[in-house]
Parts: sequence; structure tokens; C-alpha cells
Amino acid sequence: MGHMTASMARPRPQFVEKFRTRHGAILYYFRVGKGARVRLPDDPYSDEFKRAYKEALMAHLAGELKEDNGKTLGWLIDQYRESQQYSELAQETRKQFKYQLSRMKEKAGKAPLNELTSASIVSGRDARRSKPSDANKYLRSSKKLFDFAVERGWMRENPAKGIGKVPLPNKRMGFLQWEEDDLKMFEARWPVGTRERLAMDLLLYTGVRRSDAVRLGKQHMRRNGEIVIRTEKSVNSGNPVEVTITILPPLARSIAATPTGDLTFLITQFGRPWKKESFGNWFKRSCTEAGITDDGKAAHGLRKVAATRAAEAGATEAELNAMFGWTEGSGEAAHYIRRANRAKLARSGQAKVVAIPQTFPQTENEN
Repeated sequence: MGHMTASMARPRPQFVEKFRTRHGAILYYFRVGKGARVRLPDDPYSDEFKRAYKEALMAHLAGELKEDNGKTLGWLIDQYRESQQYSELAQETRKQFKYQLSRMKEKAGKAPLNELTSASIVSGRDARRSKPSDANKYLRSSKKLFDFAVERGWMRENPAKGIGKVPLPNKRMGFLQWEEDDLKMFEARWPVGTRERLAMDLLLYTGVRRSDAVRLGKQHMRRNGEIVIRTEKSVNSGNPVEVTITILPPLARSIAATPTGDLTFLITQFGRPWKKESFGNWFKRSCTEAGITDDGKAAHGLRKVAATRAAEAGATEAELNAMFGWTEGSGEAAHYIRRANRAKLARSGQAKVVAIPQTFPQTENEN
């Protein structure tokens, strides 16, 4: 009797249909009455199945609501944050969206969906214009939110579509590349063995972004003297890219001479790993103390130095893409190669000018 009870199939959730194909495969669908079928995952006991069922059920219940009864911005935000699309976002993206959506719900959660217009979104963007990065994160989360609403049939069009971002200050002027004098000043202030010098050496001799510099540790080192890491930016985008980096002698000396953590080379004064934002602020203060005061010269400027050096040494576009984790066709590698080639052509042209015989016509006053 106990065996029979244990083997009995659990009752299916409401509105779930079980269908067996002619090949014997079992499929599950969500369907209300004679409405459209929504395919569900194959394992009815999995978390993925539960999420998909909940999403389909909420979509059905939402469709029964009257247009003026419950379909507010706050209601939509709740639906989105319970959806599978939201759960599949990268962790960092989900963190940013959670903050933006919570603010939107707090400020305008009672606004009816059918009254939201492009002007509403522009107003929200401009209210954040003093902080361009925040304004652009608001736009990005809004576009995803309203795309979700359009897909569900709750809105006819996305009011955030086509609205431009706010230009970022460091995008207008670009992150400034460090000069050789900057490197000498930093090295003079922060000798090998200091945490500040290790930070610079990691950024300069690996060419990684600050988000990866704070993650690098002994677990990424290989016996053949290389570092292998998947870049955080590519993982967050859903298209992981792995980079392989040779540990150059200056970096090896710096790592050996500096106290490091168990999992990361770079640690705070309390011996804990850095968060990338805090690390960026700390490193900027280290630059200022070394006499490097240009606002645009930050951690990313050292990545530019690494890419420039590689391009000037003759690295190909494919090699640069592999070294710095750029995707093929992004144009990043080509930019550095063009600049390196222009510099070589300029030097070559100057050499030819110097080689021209200095025979200028004499004036009447010259003897």
C-alpha cells in the first residue's frame, strides 16, 4: 500500500494539460478553456516549471483585469519582478534594475499604464540628468520593463523606445591614457611591495578592467606561468569570454613582494577583497597622491596603455581581441592598430623631412 501511495502521480496544477506525442514524449501546456496553449518545461517538479507556470497563471489573471482596475506602473513592476525574464538577467543587471524599479514604483507606482507616454519617460530621465549614469540605468530598466508589458499585451507600445541616453562625461572626453611620466611618478610614490603598486602592475601588465583586477587571484594562475579568467563584463552579457594572460616579470615580482589575500591579489587594509566601485575610488586617490591629478586618468587608462603597447609592438587585431577580451568586429582592436600605424607613419614622415637637404635661397642681406 505504501509503495502504491509513493508511486502515485501528484495532481497537476490548475489549467495544466498533459499531452503525449506519437513518439511517446510527454509535453505539458498551460491552457484555460479553449484558449491558446502555452508550452511549459518538461519536468513538472522542477523549479523552472514552477516559475513558468506561475508566469502563465499571472498573465491569465492579469488579462481578466479591467483596463482601469489594477494595471498601474506599480502592478507592472511586480509582474516583471516575478517573471522568468527578470530571473534570467545577469546578477549585476538584476541588482541595478531592482534599485531603479523600486524608485519608479515609489515615485509613480499608482500611474495607470495607459497614461504613460514617451514624455513621462523623458521627464524621468531628465530628473536624473545630474547623474548621467543613473539616468541611463533608469532608461535601460524602463525599456526592458515596457518590452515585457508589450509582449504580454498589457501595452500597445513601449514608451521608452527611441529615447536617447544622457552622454557620460568620461565618454565625451574618453578615459585618458597614462603617459610614461605618469607611470614614473606613480612608481616613485608607490614602490614594489605596496598595495598601490600591485594594483597598478596588475592593471598595466594584464590589461584587464578594474572589475576583473579585483577578482584575480592564485586560483586563476596556471603552472605554465599564465593567468586564465573569464571577464566579468562578458559573463554579465551572457556571452562569456576567457582571456589568457602571461605573467610578465614585473608583475611576478610585484605579486611576490606584496601581501595578498587567499582568493584575490588585491585586498583592502582590512585584508578583504575589494568591490570594484570602492577599488576605483581608492585607486583614484592613490593616483592623486602620486601627483596624477587629471580627472580622466583612472584605472581604465592603464588598460589603454597596455593595448597601445601591444599594438605598437605589432599585435594583430585577432591577437588584441584575445588579449583584452574584445569580441570580433567590436572595433576596439582596430582602433588601437590604426592609432599605432598613424604614429609609425608620422615618425617615418618626420625622418624623411629631416633627410631633406637644408638648401634655402639666400636673401639680399645674407652674406
